[in-house]
Amino acid sequence: MNKIGFMQGRLSHNDDGKIQSFPKDNWDNEFCEGKKLNFDLIEWTLDFEEIYKNPLMTKDGQKKILALSNKYLIEIHSLTGDCFMQNPFWKSNENNKKYLEKLFVDVVNCSSSIGIRYIVVPLVDNGRISKKIEELNLKSFLIKNLELFRSKKVCILFESDFNPQKLKRFINDLPNDIFGINYDVGNSASMGFNPIDEINSYGKRIYNVHLKDREYKGNTVNFGDGDANFDLVFKHLKKISYENNFIIQGARAKDKDHSKTLKFYKKFTLNFLNKYCF
Repeated sequence: MNKIGFMQGRLSHNDDGKIQSFPKDNWDNEFCEGKKLNFDLIEWTLDFEEIYKNPLMTKDGQKKILALSNKYLIEIHSLTGDCFMQNPFWKSNENNKKYLEKLFVDVVNCSSSIGIRYIVVPLVDNGRISKKIEELNLKSFLIKNLELFRSKKVCILFESDFNPQKLKRFINDLPNDIFGINYDVGNSASMGFNPIDEINSYGKRIYNVHLKDREYKGNTVNFGDGDANFDLVFKHLKKISYENNFIIQGARAKDKDHSKTLKFYKKFTLNFLNKYCF
């Protein structure tokens, strides 16, 4: 059954000016606020800065996360690893690479401890793969750690700016029980990709969906104000019997009324889920 969640931080003020970052001063309150809006899920976020101080990465923090999850009946199925995009090990020199690879393993272990199933690795912006050696570095490390991922019951999902055919080739090299695609509706729209081509190419490997709207070659905007073709996306996800989660990652509220904005995004999403009988 499809569940709707929101990206951590979307119910907090972004005083740092970033569209997305871990809300270190308000993360616990988002469980209560999310419950008021009848959300089932939060997708965790991890930044590289002070990463080992993130509650996910400490024993006490993990206990608090699980307590809040149980209290408010909001689950955490997935994590977006912005930390990997900010400092990608597949692009690093040999000295830093070992530290970053260990960090990746630590994130997997800590995620598994609170029941996170999906870890999103953004291969966009600073994490974008632009050389064959970067792809080889990434895949060789992941294959080397296959048994770890299996034992921890964790699945690695890639968010990429590859065109549909290239992304299909990329993901087909990796086992489908451990690796999949995080499909970002807004990012695809900003690159001018056709949702039909994308979903036909690698739809069965989509294990998580980020919902946002973006202008073609432009910024993130409110749902319905950009170039994302939500109707086509939901229609074709239904055709392939997509049964996993939808995570709202929309533009932030300009008037700071985050609850109102997130409520609108959820209603917008439910209209399409109901239209196509998810």
